[in-house]
Amino acid sequence: MSFLGYYLHWSLDDLMNMEHRERRRWCQEISAINRKLSGTQENRYEFK
Repeated sequence: MSFLGYYLHWSLDDLMNMEHRERRRWCQEISAINRKLSGTQENRYEFK
């Protein structure tokens, strides 16, 4: 929750109103963007 709040500046109420699957998808998207910007390769063992 704090990960999404930090990167997207969404309120706790907005985050709590999302389904768990939707929050996970946003976390994956943000992580992919961060990996791309940092030049880090994707971890093939990462839980998705």
